[in-house]
Amino acid sequence: MTNLVEKARLFRSLHVPGKPLVLPNAWDAASARVVAEVGAPAVATTSAGVAWSLGHGDGDHLSRDEALGAVARITAAVDVPVTADIERGYAADPEGVAETVRGVLAAGAVGINLEDSLRPVAEQVERIAAARRAADEAGVPLFLNARIDTHRMPSGDPAAWLEETLVRARAYAAAGADGIFVLSGLDTATIGLLVDGSPLPVNLVAGPGALPVPALAEAGVARVSAGSSIAEAAYGLVRRAARELLAQGTTGTLEGGFDYATLNELLLADRTR
Repeated sequence: MTNLVEKARLFRSLHVPGKPLVLPNAWDAASARVVAEVGAPAVATTSAGVAWSLGHGDGDHLSRDEALGAVARITAAVDVPVTADIERGYAADPEGVAETVRGVLAAGAVGINLEDSLRPVAEQVERIAAARRAADEAGVPLFLNARIDTHRMPSGDPAAWLEETLVRARAYAAAGADGIFVLSGLDTATIGLLVDGSPLPVNLVAGPGALPVPALAEAGVARVSAGSSIAEAAYGLVRRAARELLAQGTTGTLEGGFDYATLNELLLADRTR
């Protein structure tokens, strides 16, 4: 438990506006080990990638037990702090969310992403408060990253988007959230308004079509996540390589990948926990 608390404190300290924590999201033990090996100070899971790796679609099609099993395998594979994307909490009610959080801590993770799916603010406040209580009762300063799904709103009214996002950010902060996470592709001016108006550190996404990390840092973002984009790229490689092999009988697509010995050695390496 002491080690878990220390990791939670370390993870919390990495959220610095203007000097963001950059998280290349992983989806299994091997991808987590690779991410940590190249220097990531923490590992975040992608719920989509985890679901896909287990044969499910994204969007709450993964069971709580399957999700927690994946988290446990990932935390066992790396020494750095791990934060788990738990979608809507794998639960229908606040107590169920609390049970999931207790499972996350038992699996060795020290942070969560909890999405609101644009449910009524009062309902999501109860779910966030339940998650916060569960972590506090366990004595672990879990970093609760509240995902605000205003990307689901009709496009074309940036002012309404910003207002709704900030209303939710303030309510979630009061309920015990530690950061907010939004998925919308934003310009630098809008990011500045979001950062200035939010009571919590802001987490944005990096990936195709998004601003690069230096621009996000300059705008005051405290955390940058790859989300499912690395998993998408990995499965895209599978498709391209399979098509090439089947259609042409060649394997040029596979050039530049991990060689067997290096990847195998990475997974065999002993670690000091």
